Amino acid sequence: MSNPKQDPKFDVDGVPTTGHEWDGIREYDKPLPRWWLYLLFGTIVWAIGYCIVYPAIPLWQGATPGTSGWSSRGQLAAEMKAVDARRADILAAIEATPVEQIPQNEKLMSFAIEGGRSAFKVYCAQCHGSGAQGGKGYPNLNDDDWLWGGDLATIHQTIQHGIRFEADENTRLSMMPAFGRDGLLDAQQLRDVTAYVRVISKQDAPSAASRRGAKVFADNCVSCHGETGQGDRTQGAPNLTDAIWLYGGDTESILETVTNSRFGVMPAWGGRLEPVTVKQLAVYVHSLGGGE
Repeated sequence: MSNPKQDPKFDVDGVPTTGHEWDGIREYDKPLPRWWLYLLFGTIVWAIGYCIVYPAIPLWQGATPGTSGWSSRGQLAAEMKAVDARRADILAAIEATPVEQIPQNEKLMSFAIEGGRSAFKVYCAQCHGSGAQGGKGYPNLNDDDWLWGGDLATIHQTIQHGIRFEADENTRLSMMPAFGRDGLLDAQQLRDVTAYVRVISKQDAPSAASRRGAKVFADNCVSCHGETGQGDRTQGAPNLTDAIWLYGGDTESILETVTNSRFGVMPAWGGRLEPVTVKQLAVYVHSLGGGE
């Protein structure tokens, strides 16, 4: 037997090495622990069995189906079918109940609010925000300032048919003239009526310009906004006397609105969503706190 201390296959402690040496460092040649080998072979056997029983091996189209016939897509479809079956009765009840009567049934109301909340995140949050707080050009649905009205039936009508959505013949439709762009008012009149709107909205003190603007307003704006500027919901004309502005209440924003008008569009969801989903959206929006 060779002397371990002389044989390059052994280190000074008599432990076998591979014979490799680098900069005085030798590589041990020790066998792997048996528990590790058993685990390795076990996982190999398990992997082969898994590939036989479950979909696993990619093919040109899809994958091997496996002997069990199970798939994650199939499981999801079954779970969704079961959920739909559990929800079917209450959804049918919501669909059969007039939207303004849903709050009278606590169970329907609770379900409709949660269903509407989910639908809102998918279809409405992109414009109105995740908290329905809105933004410039997109109404805040949490307050009580409504262009067309904030009761349940009116909100439902707005969601179903949209606003200025040409593909729906029953859409909400209002059109403010572009007083400057179309030459209906000159530059001085535009500035004067802007000054008047700033006064009635309690942002500026009366001035010579606002007094001239009062006459311009009376001649051109009262038919929609009313004599006091408080608006008209039947026409979708906003209240100009409060502090809530869709496009901004500063002088430049008001002047831009009077000069070029605004033409915001909301889709008609009645043609895109199921009637019961539209109802749930109306109930949810109404429940946010600003509904009347």
